[in-house]
Amino acid sequence: MAQIIEVADLNHPALACYAHLTNAQLRSRLEPEQGVLIAESPKVIHTALDAGLEPVSFLMERKKLDTVSGLLSRCGVPVYTADHALLASLTGYALTRGVLCALRRPTLPAPEAIVRDARRVAVLEHLVDATNVGAVFRSAAALGLDAVLLSPGCCDPFCRRAVRVGMGTVFQVPWTYLGDSPADWPGPGLERLRALGFRAAALALRDDALSITDPRLAEAQRLALLLGSEGDGLAPETVAACDWAVKIPMSHGVDSLNVAAAAAVAFWQLRV
Repeated sequence: MAQIIEVADLNHPALACYAHLTNAQLRSRLEPEQGVLIAESPKVIHTALDAGLEPVSFLMERKKLDTVSGLLSRCGVPVYTADHALLASLTGYALTRGVLCALRRPTLPAPEAIVRDARRVAVLEHLVDATNVGAVFRSAAALGLDAVLLSPGCCDPFCRRAVRVGMGTVFQVPWTYLGDSPADWPGPGLERLRALGFRAAALALRDDALSITDPRLAEAQRLALLLGSEGDGLAPETVAACDWAVKIPMSHGVDSLNVAAAAAVAFWQLRV
C-alpha cells in the first residue's frame, strides 16, 4: 500500500528530484548506476509502468489522491502530497494534471540489439531541443518506426520536457545512442548501420536530393532516416556519407520544415 506523506515546502530532501536537480544531476547524482527520470500525468506514468520502469516516488496535489488510486495501487512507493499553491511553484507543474512520478532510468541497450529486426529507424543528429525530440518520438510511435537512434550530444529523450511532449512514447519506442563520444559519429555510427544492412537517407536541402516520393526509398528493405539539428541541419560530412540525400517537395517558396514536422512527413511517406 502506498505511504502518503504530507509536505509543507519543496525543500523536503525527498523532493530534490522534483524541485531542485537539473536533468544532468537526475541522471547521475541520485542513482549513479541508473539515474532517475520524471514522468508527468497519470497517462504518461501508466505508460512508463507498462514499459517496466521502476517507480521511486510520487508527488501530487492532495485532491488527486482519490482519482489516481488505481495508479498508486500498482506501485507501493512513497506519495508526497501538498496543496496546489505549493506545487504550482514547480516550473511547468500546472501542465501535469497534478501528478509527478520519479522512476529509475532503464539501462540503454546496444544499437544492434534494438534494430536487429527493424526495417525503418530514425537517426537524430545533434537535436538539442527537448520539445523537438519529444515530438519526433511521438511521430515515430504513431507512424510505426521500429527504433530511434541518437548521435552523441543529442538531447536526452528521458528529460522531463521530452517525456511530456512525447506523451510517454519514449517508453514505447526502442532507442539508444550511436556511440558515447563525438568521435563515434558520423563515420563509425553509419558504419554500424551499414553492417546491419541499412541504407541511409539524409533529409537535406540539396539541389541533387531525391524527392521523398522516389520509389527507391520505399523499396529499401532497411532504411535509416537521418534528421539534423534545429539550426544547421545535418553536417555536410554526414550527408556525404549517406546513400541518398532526400528532400520534401514544398510550395510557396518555403524551403524547410521544423525538424519534428519533417520527421512526421518522412515517417508517413516511408512507412512499411
